[in-house]
Amino acid sequence: MLSPADITETQPSPVRPGSSRSPFCRASGLALAALARLLSGASVRWIASQPDTCQRVYFANHTSHLDALVVWSSLPQPIREVTRPVAAKDYWSRGFVRRWLAEEVFDAILIDRTDIKVHQSPVDMMLREAGTSYSLIVFPEGGRSVTGEIGEFKSGLYYLAKKRPDIELIPVHIDNLNRVLPRGEFLPVPLLSCISFGPPLWLERGEAKLEFLARARRALLALKE
Repeated sequence: MLSPADITETQPSPVRPGSSRSPFCRASGLALAALARLLSGASVRWIASQPDTCQRVYFANHTSHLDALVVWSSLPQPIREVTRPVAAKDYWSRGFVRRWLAEEVFDAILIDRTDIKVHQSPVDMMLREAGTSYSLIVFPEGGRSVTGEIGEFKSGLYYLAKKRPDIELIPVHIDNLNRVLPRGEFLPVPLLSCISFGPPLWLERGEAKLEFLARARRALLALKE
C-alpha cells in the first residue's frame, strides 16, 4: 500500500483505461482540486487506512453540492485519476459549465433519477462504468441532509458490496462543508472543514442488508467523533 508521503501531486498519474480527456481538462482538474481545497479549508485525515490506487467505493455523508468535488480533491492526484464521483444528472447537467465539469473534468457517473425504473438500476450502471479499474464516490443517504445529521442509508451501498465483494468500502466523513456552501446558496463561504477517511469494510458472509447498512453507517458516525 502507498503511504500519504509516497503519493504527491507531482507523481506521474496512471492512464485511465479508455480515457479521452484532453490535457486542458486534466489541467482544469488539477486547478479545480486546488481551488476546492482552498475554499473549503479542508484538512484530510486517514484513520486506519492509507491512500491507494486499488479499486474502492468511498461512501460519504451528504450535506452540500460541494461534497463530491471536495472528497475527490482530497484524494492524491494519482488516485483522483482512477476515481469517479457518482452524481445526480438533473443537477450536474444543468447548464454548459456544470455539464462540462461533470463529464470532462471529474469524469462523473451521472445518474438519471427520473429514469432508473425504465432502464438499468443505478447500481448496475455504476458497476458497468467502474469496470475493474475505477473507484467510486457515493452518498448512501440518497440526498443531502438538511440538519447536518447522517441519515439512514439507502440500499444501494449494500447491493454494490453484494455484487462486488472484492471492492474495499471506505467510509468518508465530511465535517462542516454544509456551512461552506449552505443549502440554496451558489457561492461558497471560505471556512475550515475536515475530510476523514476511515478503515475499509466489506460485506460479511450471510450478513443481512439492514445489518450491513447499519454497520456501514456506524463506521461513518465513528469518524465524526
